[in-house]
Amino acid sequence: MSALSEADAALWLGDTTVAAARLRAGEPLLDPTDLRIVTALKGFRRPVIFVANKSDVTERPALDALSAAAAAELTLAHTVHLSAVTGAGIAELQAALRAVLPPTQERADPEAFTELTERFLCAEAVREKVFHLTEQEIPYTTHVEVMQFDESDRETQNLVRIHADVIVERPSQKAIVIGKGGEMLKRIGTLARKDIQELLGCRVYLELFVKVERDWTRSPAGLRRAGYR
Repeated sequence: MSALSEADAALWLGDTTVAAARLRAGEPLLDPTDLRIVTALKGFRRPVIFVANKSDVTERPALDALSAAAAAELTLAHTVHLSAVTGAGIAELQAALRAVLPPTQERADPEAFTELTERFLCAEAVREKVFHLTEQEIPYTTHVEVMQFDESDRETQNLVRIHADVIVERPSQKAIVIGKGGEMLKRIGTLARKDIQELLGCRVYLELFVKVERDWTRSPAGLRRAGYR
């Protein structure tokens, strides 16, 4: 979370489907992950925007209740109801960001596309398919780590080889991701590979493995490997 010290604003992303389930169960709407975010943002003196994601599959009462719960914990510059799947709310989020971010000069060539960016986007493509195909059975603490990004044949064969690990916290989650006879993992890989090929503009060989790392979100080493500092 040390990167917050250099940030001009912070986005707090909330999962409205989780909040809706907690609301139905009579539980507090903010889950442990939300509360850790609140703790990290308590000393943040710049604008915070709360983004209630999955608004397309969540009823309005749960959306409003989650937004109110977030506002009760932190002073929010804006609250946006968003659907990353349909694109609803994207324009509102962009407007909210423009309203709070100071004008700056570009620090990098906007056309630049580094290997690090490609690795991150490939991991996110796999992660998105995990959540989409498992239909909310897998928590958002699931992480995808690209272990190998081999471009040695990119110019000669128009091919990139990628080895990625899907990291979950429970054996039961591993079983869901793999599926009966490996069918779920195969579907995840097939759909993710199509997206990655479009992203990279070349053929892709994608190999996926599922690993269990218990409570990795509570481990400093696990968080560092996932990109948190």
